[in-house]
Amino acid sequence: MMLKALKAVEEDLGRDEVGQVRTTEKSGYGRKRVWHNDLPWNIRKFLKNQLREFRFDDLRDTHPWSRSAWSHTDLRRLKEGMVAAQFWSAYVPCSSQHLDSVQLALEQIDLIRRLVNKHPESMVLVTTAEGIERAHKEGRLASLIGVEGGHAVGASLAVLRMLYELGARYLTLTHTCNTPWAECSTADEPGQVARIGGLSNFGKSIVLEMNRLGMMVDLSHVSVPTMLVAMKTSRAPVIFSHSSAHALCNSSRNVPDHALRRLAQTDGIVMVSFYPHFISCGEKSTLEDVAGKQAFSNKNNGTPTGLEDVSKYPELFAELLARGWSERDIQKLAGLNLIRVFKAVEKTGYDLEMTDSAIRGYDKIITRSIAKCHLQIHIFEQFWKWFIVNQIILKLHSCNFMFHQIGFLEGCYELEIGKEKEKQSRFD
Repeated sequence: MMLKALKAVEEDLGRDEVGQVRTTEKSGYGRKRVWHNDLPWNIRKFLKNQLREFRFDDLRDTHPWSRSAWSHTDLRRLKEGMVAAQFWSAYVPCSSQHLDSVQLALEQIDLIRRLVNKHPESMVLVTTAEGIERAHKEGRLASLIGVEGGHAVGASLAVLRMLYELGARYLTLTHTCNTPWAECSTADEPGQVARIGGLSNFGKSIVLEMNRLGMMVDLSHVSVPTMLVAMKTSRAPVIFSHSSAHALCNSSRNVPDHALRRLAQTDGIVMVSFYPHFISCGEKSTLEDVAGKQAFSNKNNGTPTGLEDVSKYPELFAELLARGWSERDIQKLAGLNLIRVFKAVEKTGYDLEMTDSAIRGYDKIITRSIAKCHLQIHIFEQFWKWFIVNQIILKLHSCNFMFHQIGFLEGCYELEIGKEKEKQSRFD
């Protein structure tokens, strides 16, 4: 399956690339595909997204990469690890929420596209499951884009659609912070109080719009209620791009058994993180720990011994074969499961595009969202009455009302209504 990790140092240090990598597929089983790599964020931190002097062929002796515990990826090591495909992460830190998160997401997507275009002989940008297979036949690294953090869409379905048009093929609904429409895993921690109980109605519309687009819904980082509501809402299989089993390690970032059962019923997948706290419940882990428990993914500034970078994937598969895994199981682990889900998501998008019922479903959600936002503050009827007679001032805090098609945002934090004489009502 795949690799990746916890949060990593969001801003001051780079992010763990290997820890963000997950194996996705291989042919025969001599060549694999990899999922979610945080190299683009390291490029932002180290090089300010400037690629002119970036020598991606081999970074092992290049400063600052050679001295960074967060650097595990270059073209040479990808080739040594027999990596056939890579989801490059357009990661957006939580500190940018309500500020410049959309801009950062666009800049990271731009960086990924420029990185791929700079190495046309080795890499190619792809946006479909079929494109991954075609790139493999050409002997080039299939490069895909994933957006990590729902705040990157700026609470706008229009932004979500544009990210898809630019090549993003999955969205992680949250990172380590709540959005106005979805709760992250910290809501499950002791002493925390859930605000919306998973997904708001607008959050459900995000999931449904991703279904219509053919974009994978990633539930890593979200709270358990968010997992369950998203799986119930989605018409396509969902993914966990870097999570592990809660039954093995008691972490809010891991998936509990009842959610795993629901995931199996809906044909989704979990790509298990190699982060030691998620895999071995401690500071350190080894290749044997990964193979003995779940063997799917990794992340940490101190990666498991034996899985130090992207060149080490063959050792993991050799260990699994030695433990009795069949070649067919290895093929599924290495990527056939992911390709299956990707194709199912694409088919769902095609089917929804062919029917008007999808749009009617979104219209109903928008209607419910408007009603809910007003009813929660007990002024729905009064609002419209006072608005007509021009007697109100309406101030919206972190709540954008957009009455354009299905772009309405329901994430209403605070609604203040007052009266002001001799002035007409207005939206501030």
